[in-house]
Amino acid sequence: MADQAPPSDQVANLHLDEVTGERVSKSELKKRQKQRERDAKKQEKAAAAPPKPAKKLTAEADEKELTPNQYFEIRSRAITKLIETKDPYPYPHKFNRDYDLNNLVKEYGHLKSGEHDKSRTLRVAGRIYNKRASGSKLLFYDIRGNNGVKAQIMCQAQEVRDGAPSFEKQHDHIRRGDIIGIIGYAGRTAPKTKIEKGEEGELSIFATEVILLSPCLHQLPDEYYGFKDQEQRYRKRYLDLIMNPKTAHTYRTRTKIIKYIRNYLDTAGFEEVETPILNKIAGGATAKPFESHLNDYNMDVFLRIAPELPLKMLIVGEYDKVYEIGRLFRNEGADLTHNPEFTTCEFYEAYADFNDLMKRTEELVSGLVKQLTGSYTTAFTTQHGETYTVNWEAPWRRVEMIPALEEATGEKFPPNDQLHTDESREFLKGVLNKVNVVCPEPQTTARMLDRLTGEFIEETAVNPTFITEHPKIMSPLAKDHRSKPGLTERFEAFVCKKEIANAYTELNQPFEQRLRFEEQAHQKAQGDDEAQMIDETFLNALEYGLPPTAGWGLGIDRLVMFLTNNYSIKEVLLFPFMNPEQKKEKHLIDEAAAGEQPQVHLEEIRK
Repeated sequence: MADQAPPSDQVANLHLDEVTGERVSKSELKKRQKQRERDAKKQEKAAAAPPKPAKKLTAEADEKELTPNQYFEIRSRAITKLIETKDPYPYPHKFNRDYDLNNLVKEYGHLKSGEHDKSRTLRVAGRIYNKRASGSKLLFYDIRGNNGVKAQIMCQAQEVRDGAPSFEKQHDHIRRGDIIGIIGYAGRTAPKTKIEKGEEGELSIFATEVILLSPCLHQLPDEYYGFKDQEQRYRKRYLDLIMNPKTAHTYRTRTKIIKYIRNYLDTAGFEEVETPILNKIAGGATAKPFESHLNDYNMDVFLRIAPELPLKMLIVGEYDKVYEIGRLFRNEGADLTHNPEFTTCEFYEAYADFNDLMKRTEELVSGLVKQLTGSYTTAFTTQHGETYTVNWEAPWRRVEMIPALEEATGEKFPPNDQLHTDESREFLKGVLNKVNVVCPEPQTTARMLDRLTGEFIEETAVNPTFITEHPKIMSPLAKDHRSKPGLTERFEAFVCKKEIANAYTELNQPFEQRLRFEEQAHQKAQGDDEAQMIDETFLNALEYGLPPTAGWGLGIDRLVMFLTNNYSIKEVLLFPFMNPEQKKEKHLIDEAAAGEQPQVHLEEIRK
């Protein structure tokens, strides 16, 4: 082992660093002293040099650091000033848009990088989603116009047309979210980076003038984080449509679905009609109505729960085929598949029965899916993340209700024509207990049968399925089955375990109809708020003669949900009803994302 120097010798070789008070080696001390000399010279040089001008930031760069309230106030002041000076006026009355951005690729997609077509002046408009500057004389806008079509706008100072405001005057007051009009020509950019890779530049509109048409006073949600808050999306559907193209696609698909249904029925010889929304009696369906009061007549009225009875009265009045597409109102629970107001299509066809309507349902809906998607197969994902592959092609599966329930429960049900008795009601209570299915009060026969059907039949209906031949006690407006006493000629169509359509051969025998209404009145007396009332006007119409008729109703909202892959009905209603109590207070960052309206008075802005 080598000898070690005594501790006293080691300390003798160390030198004091007077700045830090440390004792260090001679070489370390010299290194520190030289570094300090260099630092001192730099400080002297920096002190002698003239102060550097602060880095100039654009107004837009500063605005990114503002809170939503601050941005709104500053932007409102700026726009108020433009309103007063009209230089330029930020809300012009008219902009002559003469070009559809949907045609840009089709008509100018052949242009190569650096090529332009100045032979035609294009006037387009849209909302700015992104604004990028490359120096002070070159700007790019990404806009969406003509129902969401994206386009790039390239603005160069040297391209400003004669008679137009200066480049700076056109663009300094424009911000992300503004709606602008663009006058220019089509062309393709020629960026070096793309050309070096052998790629084409971006097809663009080269602007010769940009005009502010309507400013956005709020900060749009950040492009990266987007506008995702579900509750705020429902409350501020306008902002949801601005920020989320999927939302806009859903509602345009809804429009196509309604157009297809209307066109199908028109082509089949049906006539579209309108029936009252305010009614003296809530009839035509088993549901709890909304009540109101008509002051001029001093009478209570109900918002319609179904258009069925007046539509059938039109069949009495010599209409052969009628339909109505419109809103219904039911004062019941709201959940993922129910909303207090919703849209249906109902039609009634004289000289048809429920067998004809099963074929018509398959033809209409299968054809719609094929037209809309190009296939008979769609996918639907539930709120639990389970994905169903749905085959809409005809023929659809058919299931008879009572035999299917007997098989599922292992019980032999009472004769169909005895299901209305108290004995049958007690029997069904026992079945519910046996299979552990809960039916809230009132436990009427109809409600218990409906619960059992939901548990054991509807749960098997992923692909389109007709559940058929309901008991009379569940179907007060359906006609008796021609060969099975106690049952009716009725079907419900289910997809993804949810009902989308309901139809039956209509009861046109006035004496039987009165008895059915009286049975409904008995159920209402037992506490069933959804049971129907006796409608004397409809009974009187039946006494004049309703021809053999079949009626059909389709829930349009449900169908849209399945065809756009949305498990919540609020996603397919533009303005779903929202409970004010659900509104939550947001922090400023949430306000930015949700576009909260700050409380700012115009008088303060003008100061």
